[in-house]
Amino acid sequence: MYLYPLQLPQFWKEDNPLDSVIFGISVAVVVTIFIIFNIFKNKGKFNTRALGASGFTARPTTAHRKFSGFALHRLAHSAGLDRTQTKMLDYVFKVDGVSDPEQSFHTPALLDRHFKHAYRAIERGSPTEAEAQQKLGVLFSTRNILEASAVSGSSTTSTRGIADSTPAVIKVGTDSYPTKVISAKGETLVMENPKNAVGTSVRLPRNSKVTLSFFTHSSRGFSVETRVLGSAEAASGPRLQLIHSSQIKYLAQRRFRRRQMVLSTTFYFIHIEDTGGKKEKKMVADKRKLTGSIMDISIGGCSIKTNIAVSSGTRLKIEFSPAPGQGAAVIGQVLRTNRSGANTIMHVKFLRAPRRSMNAINALVFEYTDG
Repeated sequence: MYLYPLQLPQFWKEDNPLDSVIFGISVAVVVTIFIIFNIFKNKGKFNTRALGASGFTARPTTAHRKFSGFALHRLAHSAGLDRTQTKMLDYVFKVDGVSDPEQSFHTPALLDRHFKHAYRAIERGSPTEAEAQQKLGVLFSTRNILEASAVSGSSTTSTRGIADSTPAVIKVGTDSYPTKVISAKGETLVMENPKNAVGTSVRLPRNSKVTLSFFTHSSRGFSVETRVLGSAEAASGPRLQLIHSSQIKYLAQRRFRRRQMVLSTTFYFIHIEDTGGKKEKKMVADKRKLTGSIMDISIGGCSIKTNIAVSSGTRLKIEFSPAPGQGAAVIGQVLRTNRSGANTIMHVKFLRAPRRSMNAINALVFEYTDG
């Protein structure tokens, strides 16, 4: 029997390149599935090492969470937060157990609730006062950037869309009065009746022309010209009724949130003294104590009503209590003044303030110390 080599069974063959490609793809798929599984498995755990390095440590939670770090960093980048502020935002969300950062980011009421809880956590959990003030400084710088980024716009096109309890200012001629929206849902716009400097209700005649200015929760400012329809008595006091209007004008957006309120204050004139050197000058506060009322305030400045005549450009040392048992002092400069009856309204820009005072003003403006 003759054997021919070509007739022998073929026990080997050359490698097929396609098989190698298929094998490589299979391995990659398995590795990817393993990585994704571990990501979801560890999603509820905090990166406490990263938070601790920046001084922000959130309490752990065992609840199921779908918190997305990728979403948070994308939102933080779009708002212009730096690295430290991004870590603070991460801390704020995790302290409050936020599972959907996108929703909280675009809802001012939720943001304020999360930041308020973080504010209290920092106050309670900081080992020293200095560390607490440093962290609160980062907290409020983060909140103010989010406020200025206008991530939550306003669609106010009519006075019917004004939210209840919105602070406002009614201007009649040259006089301005702080007030508040009671309700915009009915046939008329019902306002808290304005009061003068001594607390007496101001009676505005029917059909009087007034200008109403207000700021939404996202710090968008609006003004509208309308007329007085009348007044009505309520259990809590007289109410002013204005005619609804859709002729709302958008005002330039303020950089910082502003809160309208009446807060007693004392202030002192500041003089610049030359100490002898070419550049060595210092500010010295006058010993005479003057009084007034803060009518609105932000971390950028405030308006003060007083019966003292003050010129534009005057520098002042301003002292007040943002909360019971808490004092604040700032150096400011009068930008302009206007008359309100027998009083003067000073519009003041803050020039200098200690970190503690700025944190106290921020807490007052965002209402984190209320309730």
